[in-house]
Amino acid sequence: MRHKFLAGGFVAATILAALAVPAAAQAPAAAADGKHAGSIMVRARLIDVMPQNSSSSISVIGGTVRATDSITPEVDFSYFITDNIALELIAATTKHTISGKDTLLGNPRVGTTWVLPPALTLQYHFMPQGFISPYVGAGLNYTIFYNSKAAGGAVTSMALDNNVGGVLQLGVDFKLSGAWYGNIDVKQIFVSTKAKLNSGTIVARTDLNPTVVGIGVGYRF
Repeated sequence: MRHKFLAGGFVAATILAALAVPAAAQAPAAAADGKHAGSIMVRARLIDVMPQNSSSSISVIGGTVRATDSITPEVDFSYFITDNIALELIAATTKHTISGKDTLLGNPRVGTTWVLPPALTLQYHFMPQGFISPYVGAGLNYTIFYNSKAAGGAVTSMALDNNVGGVLQLGVDFKLSGAWYGNIDVKQIFVSTKAKLNSGTIVARTDLNPTVVGIGVGYRF
């Protein structure tokens, strides 16, 4: 029937103008659906931080370093520069127990430390307006070790060096209802540190390199 409207001239113009009004009104709503440029996504996750302890050594007493896993809540904030590209700031803190393994003293408990590794990643989001929207990211983290406590006995003091490392990220957002999203996220954080035990008489070096797996919910503003 479209050719009949075109033949009508004035009638066609009137009809097209009338149709354009609701279409224009719907355009912002369609653009606002899903993730888009200018969006802010706030997520809360429960994460499991699993140090890989991939390379380590301890002076004097030999052996290697081991750090335990830790489960904790995490909050992150994403700002979408474009529909597909976002910056994400990640904040969480975890407590870990550090031990020696296969040392001259056996497997001694060295102490505990809290870790704060704020990270900033640049992400690319696939299908940002889709029901399922996977993403990949890469960035940097600055790992801060604080409130470190020696185990006592043979270990009288412990201090760990802060360090800068890389972050790789893979995740997916999926719509729940309205502006609410579910989220699954995996990060590989590269962290190396040097622990000074007993005022530096024993030095332990390790690449903790934790894998961080998280699941949570997010809200898009």
